[in-house]
Amino acid sequence: MNDCPCGSGAEYGTCCEPIIKGKKTAETAEQLMRARYSAHVKVEIDFVSDSLHPEHRKDFDKKAAKKWAEESEWYGLEIVDTTDGGPKDETGEVEFIARYRDKEGIRSYHERGQFLKKKKKWFFTEGQMVKGQPLNVTKVGRNDPCPCGSGKKFKKCCA
Repeated sequence: MNDCPCGSGAEYGTCCEPIIKGKKTAETAEQLMRARYSAHVKVEIDFVSDSLHPEHRKDFDKKAAKKWAEESEWYGLEIVDTTDGGPKDETGEVEFIARYRDKEGIRSYHERGQFLKKKKKWFFTEGQMVKGQPLNVTKVGRNDPCPCGSGKKFKKCCA
């Protein structure tokens, strides 16, 4: 079985591939988001471009997107939240985290993507990066249990 890169648990041939290949349209904004992620993994950059709303394509650099997709190792997609974007909606928002490795290291791309339905077809319009939550830094004493969960004292573990 060839699992779909989008993380749905379904086979690629029945999940995102038919959407990417134009054999069916995404019924929801989330389905389109999953297909866009899978298109990056499979380096199907024409689909990434075509699934952009026509008014947002002028700034899309296909060559750079292809290079990024080819040079990245993709680790998974997490759908954090969806707002609207169902079959009967005209707009939707999908918050997601895409994980990958590039030459700089392992990265997480956390975004709230905006989607618009035009003539019964979903399009990605724009995204807004989600800022991380502030870190709670707790001082750990040398004889305190290690925060990594090993059960050892901090001084004997991660200090």
